[in-house]
Amino acid sequence: MLDHLITGATVVDGTGAPGHRADVALRDGRIAHVAEPGTLREEARSSQDATGLVLAPGFVDPHTHYDAQLFWDPYATPSMNHGVTTVVGGNCGFTLAPLHPQRPQDADYTRRMMAKVEGMSLVALEEGAPWDWHSFDDYLTALEGRTAVNAGFMAGHCALRRYVMGQDAVGGQPDGDQSGRMVRLLHEAMEAGAWGLSTTRSSTHSDGDGNPVASRHAAPAELLALSRAVGEHEGTQIEAIVTGCLDQFSDAESDLFARMSAAAGRPLNWNVLTIDAAVPERVPRQLAAAEQARREGGRVVALTMPILTPMNMSLGSFCALNLIPGWGDILGLPVPERLAQLRDPGVRAEMLRRADSKEAGVFRRLARFDRYVVGDTYASANEGLTGRVVADIAAERGQDPFACLVDICAEDDLRTVLWPMPTDNDPASWELRRRTWEHPDVLLGGSDAGAHLDRMCGAPYTTRFLGDCLRGRKLVGLERAVQMLTDEPARLFGLRDRGRVREGFHADLVLFDPERIDAGQATLVHDLPGDSPRLDSRATGVVGVWVNGVETVRDDRVTGAVPGRILRSGRDTETVGTR
Repeated sequence: MLDHLITGATVVDGTGAPGHRADVALRDGRIAHVAEPGTLREEARSSQDATGLVLAPGFVDPHTHYDAQLFWDPYATPSMNHGVTTVVGGNCGFTLAPLHPQRPQDADYTRRMMAKVEGMSLVALEEGAPWDWHSFDDYLTALEGRTAVNAGFMAGHCALRRYVMGQDAVGGQPDGDQSGRMVRLLHEAMEAGAWGLSTTRSSTHSDGDGNPVASRHAAPAELLALSRAVGEHEGTQIEAIVTGCLDQFSDAESDLFARMSAAAGRPLNWNVLTIDAAVPERVPRQLAAAEQARREGGRVVALTMPILTPMNMSLGSFCALNLIPGWGDILGLPVPERLAQLRDPGVRAEMLRRADSKEAGVFRRLARFDRYVVGDTYASANEGLTGRVVADIAAERGQDPFACLVDICAEDDLRTVLWPMPTDNDPASWELRRRTWEHPDVLLGGSDAGAHLDRMCGAPYTTRFLGDCLRGRKLVGLERAVQMLTDEPARLFGLRDRGRVREGFHADLVLFDPERIDAGQATLVHDLPGDSPRLDSRATGVVGVWVNGVETVRDDRVTGAVPGRILRSGRDTETVGTR
């Protein structure tokens, strides 16, 4: 007997082939049949008419930080609501395991690091996860049987370093014995099912004490030794971040990526390629790293987002503005001292000069304060300003935009939420994106879902992209869009029997209304442990989501089922080479 029968759907199978009407039968967590409508005679426990709806493989999000959230939110919201059935965690060098069994303080260090570098709620981290694991296998086992989505995890370089070197992981270099232990620890993690190594050398990544995170201190020899270890295990990968990911790789960074990938004989992916027609040289400049890797026997893949995902700013709490040269010293002061500095015209002028200097790099675009939109406000003096553009308010007040913005924020004791308007929303930038998506070493993704929770909401990129393809800019067709969200990431990571609507494949599926598929506006909600805030976005037009044959979303709402699996390398992934 069949478990479920979906009849009359337009099946877009993930391969890029034209959609076609079919009946799709599910049994024992897999796709039992894909047949011509009306030809299946086997009885089913349940069925539904999907006429006029599109049935596609479940979406695969290649870059998330759901490592902690899955303990208190097994549904990986809002990703699963937007059709995501498989998430990849443990990115950017940051994982919650391993933790040294004789140093309980390492868990506190890890929590504070994740709160700082990935914008997670410290209270939620402390209250929402058990923190009773030590090995990577312990961590994966702690999640087994309690998730609604499938989840796989890289092993984070920072955790490996901390486990072996303790406090010396920040600022120190391993001796010969420690280097060997670090490699063995990575081997143990991959034997347990880690998908490979993730690491960061980005200058934007600092720990809870304000110091460069552990992996930033690693020499190339350490990274190459770990990369070679990755190549000894089936179904593994490398994910890496360097400072050049923000704007321009240095020759040394491109060389390191190529050498790491070649040493492992595995793809290396990085996050995230930003595309802006105002900086047309950025895309070919960044993709030159992929070309170099190909020449040297490796493969370097850039992740890029198919939607614009704004990140809000604040003068009151740590955000990207702190990363502008010279700004961190001022924005890190206690609020009364910070306000005094910000109100000083000379200080503001120097801040703007630094923000517009070459050393500011990609952060220069954040200094267009005339293009900021006022978000949430708190003081009565700011009533009616929400949703207004700073340029308009400044013109009314006869102020320059930055001085106007400071005055608004001062009324709220710097709690005002600010949204910078995107500078890359022009037709030329969207056409450049379309062309870039055609590159063989470019993959859609980079949502950062599970991180920067009150700053951005990238998880809905799947439904928003589909809505744009069907009813908006229509940069690519439906079949190609689905392929980019499903089969392409599944093939990069070597997912076994996932990513396509095909007989015998796992029944990870999303059924949606092509006339309505979209994502709602991001809104601030307080539903994390400790009543901490995050941005959420509701899906529109998602009729059903199935994970391993069990319905997890029905009519845009979570059902409560938790059929997800912790996907382990080798067992659930197969090796993908560099050619």
